[in-house]
Amino acid sequence: MRNLLHLERLREGRILLAFSGGVDSTTLFHLLLENKIAFDIAHVNYHTRPSSDEEALSAQNLAQRHNLHCYNHSCRLSGTNFEHHAREERYRFFEYLMGKYHYTYLLTAHQLNDRVEWMFMQLTRGAGLPEMLGIRSLDHRGEITILRPLLQHSREEIEGYLEQHNVNAFIDESNYDERYTRNRFRHRFSTPLMHEHADAIRRSFAYLEEDSDLLIDEIHFEECEGFFWGNNSDNLRSTIYAIDRVLKSIGILMSSHEKEELKKEKSAIISRQYFVIIDEAYTFIAPYHRDVIMDKGFREECRRLRIEPKLRGFLYGSPKAYAIIRRLKGSLTLPLSD
Repeated sequence: MRNLLHLERLREGRILLAFSGGVDSTTLFHLLLENKIAFDIAHVNYHTRPSSDEEALSAQNLAQRHNLHCYNHSCRLSGTNFEHHAREERYRFFEYLMGKYHYTYLLTAHQLNDRVEWMFMQLTRGAGLPEMLGIRSLDHRGEITILRPLLQHSREEIEGYLEQHNVNAFIDESNYDERYTRNRFRHRFSTPLMHEHADAIRRSFAYLEEDSDLLIDEIHFEECEGFFWGNNSDNLRSTIYAIDRVLKSIGILMSSHEKEELKKEKSAIISRQYFVIIDEAYTFIAPYHRDVIMDKGFREECRRLRIEPKLRGFLYGSPKAYAIIRRLKGSLTLPLSD
């Protein structure tokens, strides 16, 4: 159980651990100590349970006992889709810390059961191999590089480690609430399956990840003022997968219908909020602005540069993004706003 993925990276980098105080992150905390990895922790208190304040204080005390720094963030979220808003809130916090204090890697304590649960959920939604793999041991979210050192260990192994070392962790009561989709898959499918076939499932994910790396090209997107652009791959599947990841990073989920439209038409309006076009050499993703009144000179230059009309409303209000797309399309004149 002591072995962690990406151990060499962990020893070389400056590490920030996303720490909830639950079973998984507590185990990772102690395994990092065992492996003599230098790290600090970041804890987010959403105030959703009676024990929330106790968990935040416990994280602070645990860090102090081991001479680590603990960054605490307190917030109260309202509205629907709490899980999505909570994820966005904590990653904004993590990104701020990593930029300000120059951490190399963010560590999260996802483990093998999480990966199985994700795969089952994707199967029921209609997904390809890269989407089903979902959680990877080395990943990126914007400018953050994420490592998941526990991804090869099962929940059973992790709970056994805590019991063996007599380490306490907080239990989130909501994990037993089957109103949450993930919990239904956990209790009805992944837990029994992992109990009997953990070793085979671990090997299968390693093979699937190798296969996915061969099938999908890595595409890097740049961003400016909410405008994203990246080189197209010769493999359309890779391009659409990269688009999907960019949109997910800003909280937009593409439906199966939108993905099929994008595949056929090479452009689509996503969730009525973003317009995506797979152009000749580049893919562009921009907020979708309707009914924008534009001056004649701007419209004429967009026509000459063959800029898709559905992009123009946003570009008209964003000179920086407009300059980028003009450069990418080969224009040598200065933007009209200059």
